[in-house]
Amino acid sequence: MNFRNGKKLTSFQVIVYGFALVILTGSLFLMLPMATRDGQGASFLDAIFTSTSAVCVTGLVVHDTATYWSAFGQTVIILLIQIGGMGVVTVAAAVTMVSGRKIGLMQRSTMQEAIAAPKMGGIVRLTGFVLKATLVIELIGAAAMSQVFVKEYGLVKGIGYSLFHSISAFCNAGFDLMGEKEAFSSLISYQNNPVINITIMLLIIIGGIGFLTWDDIRTNRFHFHKYRMQSKVILTMTSILLLLPALYFFFFEFADIPAGERVWVSLFQSVTPRTAGFNTADLTLLSEVGQMIMILLMLTGGAPGSTAGGMKVTTAAVLLKSAQAVFCRSQDTHFFRRRIPSEVVRHAATVFLMYQMLFLAGGLVISKLEGLPVITCLFETASAIGTVGLSLGVTPGLGMISRFILITLMFFGRVGGLTLVFATLSGTHPQISKLPEEKITVG
Repeated sequence: MNFRNGKKLTSFQVIVYGFALVILTGSLFLMLPMATRDGQGASFLDAIFTSTSAVCVTGLVVHDTATYWSAFGQTVIILLIQIGGMGVVTVAAAVTMVSGRKIGLMQRSTMQEAIAAPKMGGIVRLTGFVLKATLVIELIGAAAMSQVFVKEYGLVKGIGYSLFHSISAFCNAGFDLMGEKEAFSSLISYQNNPVINITIMLLIIIGGIGFLTWDDIRTNRFHFHKYRMQSKVILTMTSILLLLPALYFFFFEFADIPAGERVWVSLFQSVTPRTAGFNTADLTLLSEVGQMIMILLMLTGGAPGSTAGGMKVTTAAVLLKSAQAVFCRSQDTHFFRRRIPSEVVRHAATVFLMYQMLFLAGGLVISKLEGLPVITCLFETASAIGTVGLSLGVTPGLGMISRFILITLMFFGRVGGLTLVFATLSGTHPQISKLPEEKITVG
């Protein structure tokens, strides 16, 4: 891609502009009269909020998806979710591959950045694998849930609901069609249904561990020692971040739910903050400690190159191991007998700082503007920047400025902080010369 003056767009700029273009296009479709049940069409603010939430696979909504949007509007939303979950660049590459056109070097470089691949070699093959695996997994998920939804809603509607929720779960989006039972109720009515619980949780986890981890599992099966170091870190951190919160929720939250049913509820509420956005329990009943744990999980998110958002489990892992290296007076940060470059540690610290500053600033501004409790607003901003979609129920009532803050955070969270910065500062050159060194005391 070129500007009119002949200057080429960088890979980072292609990703940012691609997401922005899809969001704007989706907004225009959602403003059409046929997109809403009342035939009036959505306002620009409602349309762009919903489109951003869908493309950025977040799930925050200002209108109940089932009762406000028509079948056409719901179809637009699920298509936006699919594009956003797989990535705009990946979808564009799929179209190019299907049409039989050759993918050039620039396109391969952009594809590499889009799915966080370590090298450009084999990127077309990997992209093809991602597309096929996505289709198969979503169809399997839909087939599993159809056992429940077809019985409840009939054949056509049941299959439609199964496909919608399978795509939404795999893409970690959190949009649902359960509003016909009760507006904004998510999956609370299926709190004890093992088929829905297991299927949704597996789709969320599979979508959130990342495309490269899939490739490792496919290639090396259960030989964990053969996996890439990054895949080992992702699977280890994911396991820890699923197990520990589930234990907390089981023993310290949802005390009014019988122990047998509380197992499902605790597991689901541990899985869904990993940027999925579904819930099977009323989150307003959580204690402030429980809400803070969910905020931390939402900010952490899933894996790089996945359908999940957040600052990523690898970022958290690198920072924790870096702190361990300092405590042990070690020169290097390392995982599984592999040393981590200092540049990666700096990037992790930068991403962490950006997420914390934007999450806190957004929450404090919304709290001041709307007169709402700070922790409630921080929950919403963590959900937005982590592209999660969980809510304490205040999003539909927010004013215009607060909604635009959430829109900005959702876009930042999906595209990625460093991608946005690198796209903006594409004309700058790295500093080669070094200035004199002098120590400064920290801590």
